[in-house]
Amino acid sequence: MARHELRPVVKLRSTAGTGFTYVTRKNRRNDPDRMVLKKYDPVLRQHVDFREER
Repeated sequence: MARHELRPVVKLRSTAGTGFTYVTRKNRRNDPDRMVLKKYDPVLRQHVDFREER
């Protein structure tokens, strides 16, 4: 089960408040802090920041 410990599944929630989420994996060694990615929000139809939630 080492695969799940190193690369956990994380949810990325839109900071625009639409409630839209993406699901991805991240490497804990390279990114120990919470991820922030700029991705497309189809509710707003524009790119916004998505933050990792736990």
